[in-house]
Amino acid sequence: MSTTDKTPTEAPHRSEDQAAGQSADQAADQAEQELARGEAEAGAQLSTAPLEDSPTAPVGIGVIGWARWFWRQLTSMRVALILLFMLSLGSIPGSLIPQTQVDAMKVAEWKGQHEFWVPVAEKLQLFDVYSSVWFSAIYILLFVSLIGCIVPRTWQFVGQLTGRPPGAPKRLDRLPAYTTWRTQESPEDVLAHAKTLLRGRRFRTETGPGAVAAEKGYLREAGNLAFHIALIVLLVAFATGQLFKSEGGKLVLRGKGFSNTLTQYDDFKSGSLFDSDDLPPFSFTLDRFDAEYEKTGPQKGTAREFKAYVTYSEGPHGAPKKAEIEVNRPLQVDGAKVYLLGHGYAPVISVADPTGKVIFKDSVPMLPFDNNLSSSGAVKVTDGYRNPSGEKEQLGFNAMFVPTFAGEGKGTMLSQFPALDFPVLALSAYHGSLGVDSGLPQNVYQLTTTKMKEFKDSDNQLFKQKLLPGETMTLPDGAGTVKFEGIERWATFQVSQQPGNTLALVGAVAAIAGLAASLFIRRRRIWVRAVTGKDGVTVVEMAGLGRSESARLPEELAVLAATLHEQAPSAPQPVEAEEGERG
Repeated sequence: MSTTDKTPTEAPHRSEDQAAGQSADQAADQAEQELARGEAEAGAQLSTAPLEDSPTAPVGIGVIGWARWFWRQLTSMRVALILLFMLSLGSIPGSLIPQTQVDAMKVAEWKGQHEFWVPVAEKLQLFDVYSSVWFSAIYILLFVSLIGCIVPRTWQFVGQLTGRPPGAPKRLDRLPAYTTWRTQESPEDVLAHAKTLLRGRRFRTETGPGAVAAEKGYLREAGNLAFHIALIVLLVAFATGQLFKSEGGKLVLRGKGFSNTLTQYDDFKSGSLFDSDDLPPFSFTLDRFDAEYEKTGPQKGTAREFKAYVTYSEGPHGAPKKAEIEVNRPLQVDGAKVYLLGHGYAPVISVADPTGKVIFKDSVPMLPFDNNLSSSGAVKVTDGYRNPSGEKEQLGFNAMFVPTFAGEGKGTMLSQFPALDFPVLALSAYHGSLGVDSGLPQNVYQLTTTKMKEFKDSDNQLFKQKLLPGETMTLPDGAGTVKFEGIERWATFQVSQQPGNTLALVGAVAAIAGLAASLFIRRRRIWVRAVTGKDGVTVVEMAGLGRSESARLPEELAVLAATLHEQAPSAPQPVEAEEGERG
């Protein structure tokens, strides 16, 4: 016995009656035709891909014909890949250009820096890429294309699963992998051994007249279908996340709390189908916030750990529970995730009027603008203040806070380290109208001084002063006092609901598994034929055919043939053949 690729060691003897009356050219032509028919018959069901229409096939007439042609083009795998590529390209502007739904302030800043491109970007809807008409059109076409492509393939695959392997072609010796030998075993015994062997190797087998057909590798097409179905799942997950998502930010002072309602958020954005009733009912209180920093080396000032200690409760009557929130370790409550985003300092400031009455005392959050937590903010006293003349006014203070001051004469008012090693608060004072009653929104961290007057010092300059914790600043002309009482900490949290995340994870895992199956599993067929020759000796033929050319198919056939050969060993050479070889 020997195994070769396409070349048998022994071929079945042709009948002289079959060759009678045919020329050598006619015999060759007939053999080629038989080869083409055999390979077509053997490989017809190796793929669930829909058959392509002939180039000369008529498309149709009129509207129905054009509609049929358009549907065939849309549901072809080629168009699906093109649409997927276009969707990937369409996502690039959404990553490079600020999006209105994400950060409207960054959009305004971008427009100010790129005034020439603003009209073009607005016409192309580049500030709202994922809700734009063109992106939605590509998205929907891809969705329809994948469904139209997968449905017929699925039905074809189901038909193959319920079907049986096709019978052996007439000319096994023309298939890519082939071997043959002669044995003393009967054809029935050889086929029985072959069927047992192939079933033991997890081949699906079917016994026909004088041959056994076997097939393996159905999971290749299953993986292919799973990959494309997973793409649909990812598209559905993306749409679900965009339509039903919600995301809001909240700055919480130490000792203060947050309740998950729209009015509690500092900023909030959601999908078009989101309903405020979908917000899960929970609340939490920031008990403590800890941060550790590198104190030496090139990484000095880099945060080593942020951790927020909170007490939270689920529902209006839930029992309080303790939890720790760290970066990339959110608190999960009833489908929502609470992320820790940042932190900073909030100086405790009190303001007294000219009579000494304290009219304002609160922790004022300051927003950091560098890695060492140099921070700026504003103190706004809107009620209860009367100037020395008895007139009602409002007070405003521009504030600058540094947790570690370099010292007088050692540079600007910038922090040298993010920890509270040498905290200093600098204030500049104004009086007048803050404009909070104008009905226009204001930034709570910035002071609007258009309707305010500066407090002047003895040099007729803006009155400002640096304070250490516990120190007091006295306003000019007996206008009152400001005291730096102490320092609190704050942390910013993001509460996020992404209902499509779990579905997207399932889709991604299924896509990877399906792609791996379609790439590494080989669909192939094996045929074993055993017939009695003219001399009464059984002639065994084995051949294999794969969906694609693979060096492993001849190797696999060789292993199977060697195993079967042990059950049906080769018969001795005929005496005539031995004498002919010696002659």
